[in-house]
Amino acid sequence: MTVNIENAGSKTFVTLTGRIDTTNAAQFQADINPLLNADNPDIEIDCTDMEYTSSQGLRIFLILQKSVTMKGGSLVLKNMKPAVKEVFDITGFSSIIRIV
Repeated sequence: MTVNIENAGSKTFVTLTGRIDTTNAAQFQADINPLLNADNPDIEIDCTDMEYTSSQGLRIFLILQKSVTMKGGSLVLKNMKPAVKEVFDITGFSSIIRIV
């Protein structure tokens, strides 16, 4: 799994590629940690090439959502594959995190 982060003005763009599972969830959290401490709370995550997320990945998305909300920002996940979106729907995360 790879995480690419780019800052553009007042927004941060993240691109995820691959799977988020037990073998790489710790690395995903380490990659995302700078976003938790950044001053820029508006984050857009492109999930076009994200193949899967486990419950550990969902937990990290929730941590990021809470951080963004506390800073008055927004988190948007976009271009999610139907199978991945189904995981967010079944777990109720679709009602917590904005998915477009």
